[in-house]
Amino acid sequence: MRTVFFGTPELAVPTLRALARSTDVVGVVSQPDRPAGRGLELNVPAVKRVALELGLDVHQPVKVKTGNLDEWLRAREADVAVVLAYGRILPPAVLAAPRRGCMNLHASLLPRYRGAAPIQWAIIRGETETGISLMQMDEGLDTGAVFSTRKTPIGPDDDAATLGARLSELAADVVELDLPEAVAGLVHAVPQNDAAATFAPPLTREHGRIAWDATARAIVDLVRGLAPRPGATTTVGSRTLKILVARRGPSGTPTHAPGTVVQADRGGVLVQAADGLVEIVKGQLEGKKAVTGPDLANGRVLAVGVALGG
Repeated sequence: MRTVFFGTPELAVPTLRALARSTDVVGVVSQPDRPAGRGLELNVPAVKRVALELGLDVHQPVKVKTGNLDEWLRAREADVAVVLAYGRILPPAVLAAPRRGCMNLHASLLPRYRGAAPIQWAIIRGETETGISLMQMDEGLDTGAVFSTRKTPIGPDDDAATLGARLSELAADVVELDLPEAVAGLVHAVPQNDAAATFAPPLTREHGRIAWDATARAIVDLVRGLAPRPGATTTVGSRTLKILVARRGPSGTPTHAPGTVVQADRGGVLVQAADGLVEIVKGQLEGKKAVTGPDLANGRVLAVGVALGG
């Protein structure tokens, strides 16, 4: 089976490796190298780095809709293009270029969490299960018919990083176990139920702002879903505090206004939420390194009575 792989971040690397083990990868498409860091040195996408290590041909189009990506793809005479976390919407000409079109490995149980950030939103919204869906791509946003789904639980201590790592390995399993049958026509794709669809839009800074009048569980889920990047944030006076790890504290009738620090000592930092307390386990004040909750208290960043979030 001749395949082309579309992907960019580290999340997509296990799938590329699995595809290289089980198929003839005749090309890899990744986003362009981009300046990063203080020196603005070009950052090579993880997928490109691994593809070059494997001796694969890499294509990095600057433009997808107006370039020659469809011609490049047709020239490779691929049976199928496999897409995971490429980061761009593919136009119809590209979708139709391989013999069996393009198949996407989406990190949710479709039709739930269509969109750019399914891993993060599943955690933020308190889901206890997610997975990988192998789908035939069409012109819609993750609306194509689904060949297979494979599930994994979301544990209470999972964050976007740990869940993403597990889903990336699950996607690699789908490539080796389900993709060959889908390309061969041995399994039929089932149309999605659009009425049951939910969405996972791109994350913005506003999404990460903690509303302390929410429930303790909702606040902790927000922190988990946005860890380690971009991070859930609050304010201490005029400064931004990123909450990297949090957990639920004792529940009960609130005794302070939401966002009030009710404990800040060697035993930890507890903040009032709508239905109980949230423990700040690890945080990072802007311009400073990440430290534990007790260190935030010892450094006088947080103290009893301080109101977070304005």
